[in-house]
Amino acid sequence: MNLFETVEKMNGIPDKYKNMSIKELEEIVRSIKQRLGRKLFIPGHHYQKDEVIQFADATGDSLKLAQLSEENIDAEFIVFCGVHFMAETADILTAPHQKVFLPDMRAGCSMADMADIYQTERAWEELTKLFGDTIIPLTYVNSTAAIKSFVGENGGATVTSSNAEEMVKWAFLQKERIVFLPDQHLGRNTAYNLGIGLDEMAVWNPIDQKLEYDGPIEKAKVILWKGHCSVHENFTVDNIQYMREHDPEMKIIVHPECRREVVALSDLAGSTSFIIQAIEHAESGTAWAIGTEMNLVKRIINNHPDKHVVSLNPHMCPCLTMNRIDLPHLAWCLESLEDGDNHNIIQVEQPVAENAKLALQRMLNLSR
Repeated sequence: MNLFETVEKMNGIPDKYKNMSIKELEEIVRSIKQRLGRKLFIPGHHYQKDEVIQFADATGDSLKLAQLSEENIDAEFIVFCGVHFMAETADILTAPHQKVFLPDMRAGCSMADMADIYQTERAWEELTKLFGDTIIPLTYVNSTAAIKSFVGENGGATVTSSNAEEMVKWAFLQKERIVFLPDQHLGRNTAYNLGIGLDEMAVWNPIDQKLEYDGPIEKAKVILWKGHCSVHENFTVDNIQYMREHDPEMKIIVHPECRREVVALSDLAGSTSFIIQAIEHAESGTAWAIGTEMNLVKRIINNHPDKHVVSLNPHMCPCLTMNRIDLPHLAWCLESLEDGDNHNIIQVEQPVAENAKLALQRMLNLSR
């Protein structure tokens, strides 16, 4: 048995679901949704496949979907079509009687995996030696529950790509410096937009366990974790230069998880919701090149036939881990939970959940 077959076996999906037709699988999902009614809530992240999104009760970014899961108090079963950290956030925010499921446990986030709790604790120890009690941690919601819990315990908060600037401003009212996990690009772009110079930003390398910074240590205001989104980092300056040369009328809009130089050369940059709304509100006939995940770009293209929309990187493929959840896994998950066979439940331990909720709540209190 090869590695892929071993992982498949561990994942546990019976062969019968792999052999079913699309029509059969869709009928299973549709029937169970009808039978369970308000007891079932299926949130679907923007980056999910259309075959799954068609059954979502709500679509959105990870935090919005977790909040909607919390609000749907009648829903005993939350089947989260997203990735592991999103399901964790939903479990943190929902009531004890609600169970959160992830249809495919292989659905993760490479960025979230770039900062584990052991690396973070070691980094914090070293950084407090360097900076004393002048630092506060912030973490992107695209992080594990353990990281959120660490941040909450140490007085910090979570951020989203929509409210990152607001949260960084808040953090600087608390302490002189911030540590921003786990995406260096969102942290760098946010701090730069707030007037912090690139020469005031250091990078913590969790692999080498050292601070990467050329300036005098007292000048560093932002310590960026050396992590990134594997999708958004693949949009390059070359992509933008090609677009400018071959279609100068094309407006370029990218996600702030892209590199600083890519954001700087784009016309607009913003969260997933910002990108969706920008295209929705754009005039008919306008042309757009989008720098974000391919499943979403394709959906935007299909939803706006009156506009010329393309991916900024024509060779981009969908996020591999976001793409894990498919119709067979969704059908299997729903049939299993209806039969009382609780596969793939996401449960965050209570002490971790309590501190993680602190970090989330500090953000939510400011963002309402």
